[in-house]
Amino acid sequence: MSDSNPTPAVKPVIAAGAAKRANASVMGMLLAMLSTVAIVLTVVWLNPEPKADTYRTNIDVATVAGHAADTAGFHPVAPELPEGWSANYARWNPPGADGVAYWDVGYVTANDTFIALRESITANPTWVAVQAQQAPVTGTRTIDGHDWELRDAPKGERSLVLTSGETTIVLTGAADFTDFDILAGGSSALLGENSTPTAKDSK
Repeated sequence: MSDSNPTPAVKPVIAAGAAKRANASVMGMLLAMLSTVAIVLTVVWLNPEPKADTYRTNIDVATVAGHAADTAGFHPVAPELPEGWSANYARWNPPGADGVAYWDVGYVTANDTFIALRESITANPTWVAVQAQQAPVTGTRTIDGHDWELRDAPKGERSLVLTSGETTIVLTGAADFTDFDILAGGSSALLGENSTPTAKDSK
């Protein structure tokens, strides 16, 4: 015969001291979490997300080109470009294993795209191919009376190559043709100046 009075469930009893310690541990964890969140929010507030313009530098390409002229043996191009363009580096690279020394400038366009300009008077086909990322020749593009060789590379990058006398200029980047045309036109307009020997060569 079954028992009509089931035994009530036994409720665990926590000693007052243990309960106090447990509550203190929970409060400690909550305080630690709140402190961490407060620190993170303070750091974010003091360091807001940078805008695209923050990464733009203000390299004076013409000044760097002037310093490089005697070493280069010619006047490196430093085209005047529209408002919104900037250069994030400009340097002269001495000859490497390929024997080619060249002027190297990185331009950020007004559309926040990038085009690298490389210019040399000792260029060879291998060097040009490397600068153009081994992209095949796909046509020509006439800009301000100069015929630039067009090379299309994978991943949306392209190159324009111009050889005038001893000077070769290679433009490479992922910008659109409008920006390429601006930089190419400004660069080719200065090629007459590049043919003038520097003071070092005229001695």
